Parts: sequence; C-alpha cells; structure tokens
Amino acid sequence: MSVSELVSIDVDPDRGPRIYGAIRRANNKKCAALIVHPSSNFFDHYLMEELPKRGVTLLALNTRYLNDDPHLLFERIIDDVGAAVRFLRDEGFKKIVLLGNSGGASTVALYQAEAENLTITETLTGDPVNLSAQNLPPADGIALFGAHPGRALLLLRWIDGSVTDENDPLSIDPGLDIFNPENGPPYSPQFVSKVRNAQLRRSQFITDRTQERIETLRANPEGPRDEAFIVHRTCADPRFFDLSLDRNDREIGMVWGDPYRLNYGPRDIARFTTLTSWMSQWSLESRAHGPDCIARTTIPVLNLEFTADTNALPSDIAMWSEALGERQEFHRIKNATHFLIGQTEIKAEVGERLADWSLKL
Repeated sequence: MSVSELVSIDVDPDRGPRIYGAIRRANNKKCAALIVHPSSNFFDHYLMEELPKRGVTLLALNTRYLNDDPHLLFERIIDDVGAAVRFLRDEGFKKIVLLGNSGGASTVALYQAEAENLTITETLTGDPVNLSAQNLPPADGIALFGAHPGRALLLLRWIDGSVTDENDPLSIDPGLDIFNPENGPPYSPQFVSKVRNAQLRRSQFITDRTQERIETLRANPEGPRDEAFIVHRTCADPRFFDLSLDRNDREIGMVWGDPYRLNYGPRDIARFTTLTSWMSQWSLESRAHGPDCIARTTIPVLNLEFTADTNALPSDIAMWSEALGERQEFHRIKNATHFLIGQTEIKAEVGERLADWSLKL
C-alpha cells in the first residue's frame, strides 16, 4: 500500500497563494478523485486508505482557508479547487471525480457549476475576483456522501432563534428556546414552525446589519473595508433532540458534542466571522447553495445518504436528489454516521461504492 505524498500547488505562480495537498496513488492513471473541505484538513480522511487500494488515486486538498473560517470566501476557494484539478490533469489522469463530503459537497458543486459556466467576477461585497475559465477545468463526475446542502443552509437550521439581542449572548425568548423543557422534546409542529421562522428572521437580521455596516465602512475611501464580529449561539436545531423530526437512524445529540454547551460556548460554527465572510458563506445570499449549484452542472453524480448522520439529514439529501433528478445514482448506506468513526466495515463499503462508480465513468 502506498503512503501519502505531500504536494504543493501554486494557485497562481505570480500572485499566489500556495496551497497543499496529500496524494495517495493507485497503480494506474485511469481515475483520480479530489476531496476538499472549505476549511478542514482532510489529509487523514478515511478514503485515503480505501480508494487507492481499489484503483483510484486520491488527492486531499487543503484550501487557503485551512482552519480559518473567519476569513473564508467561497469565491476564492473556487480558484484553489481549480488549481488542484489542473494538477491532476497535468499528472495525466484520464478521469477526475470531485468528492463532496460534509461541507465539501457545496464546495465542489459550486466549483463544477462555475467550471462549466463561469459567472462570478466579484464577491458579494463587490471585491473583484480574478477567475478565468482556463484555470477552472471541469471534472468528470461528482460523488456526494454525508453531504449537507451548504454552510448557510446548515446555519439556518442550527442558529438559535430564541436570541432577542445580538449584543447580549444570554438574551432569550423562553417560548422559542429548544433547551427549555416546557417546549419539549418532543416538540409540537407549531413550536418547530415558530423556531424555524425565528431562525430565518435572525439570519436575515444579521445579514441586513452586515450589509449596512459594509456600506458605512466603505463610504469612507480612507477607512477599512472589512471588520470582525461574533455570532453567539449557533447550535440549536430541534432535530438534535427530537428524532421524530427528519427521522433517520441517528442518535440524540450532534457529532461535535453536547448541543447546549456548544450553543453557549465560545466555539461553534460561524462564531467568529468578518463582514465579507458572513456574506460569502453564512448569509442566505451565499453562492455556495449546493443543490442550486449542482443543478447547473451536467456531469454524472453519485449520491450516498448516511442513514445515521446527525449533520446531513433526509431532508438535506432530498434537496440534492430533487436538484439532480434522474442524473443521480442514489444509495443509502445503512447506519453510517457523519464521520464513520469506528465503522470500519462501512468505510470499506463507501470506498468500494465510490471506486466502482468512479472507474466506470
């Protein structure tokens, strides 16, 4: 079995940045897969063991925003993915598959959509983005697994709708608090509807405030163009505690720990951000809406639903399926959790399905 080789890739030799990947090679040049996450390190992803021994070379890519959610811009990540696809093309691989796992799903969907038809010339806050079609070669297939539909949509379901004052992390409307035992679980349909409406209002409030602040800052040509802010309490989805909602085989809670502690603690999704990053990745105006992006693509797609996932639930998977229609090949992986931790046999099953599908393209 081969070992991973560290590779460096210059996104642009003149302007940078330099990004890094770990590649593990199969014994042929038939097919290579590229796995990428917006900000997480996938160098030790379980597929690094599973795909190469089944004949598919795997490149795990770290973007320029590795461990840097606060500054992440999807409009620039596209260039990073393009550089990695070019690297694999230059290596001589006949077919390239983009692997969309977790937050990587919307990332590769956005990339492929732009690779097939480039539309982005600037960020949502008006900053120029130097993308070119020649630097964004399209892939030959996309495989989705444990795939949530995008960071903005994930946050919409997780953000705490009971917050009443963005400047007071402990402010609360008890009638919208999923941690208030008087509300459940189980939660009534009426309560869930109220929570969802409150989450939407809060998300939009933060976006409106962000846009206003950007306009204020940039009205002064000599002033800053961006600044940081904190979003408190972003881990409050009723589905964490009520398994009758979006029913699958998952357990109560969520993959990163106790939702209550995460919600009120200093570390959770979108906790630290900048104005420009909020608009690009967390606002509902984000371009990285996975199902919308994948609907703009034309290549084959493999869609795997992990039935015990806490992060990508059946309604999320259905969004991908509806966007793809008959273009997808769909399978359920029974009892698979989000990260497949300790699930050796299921890792092998996922690896086999991905490899078999990829080699048949």
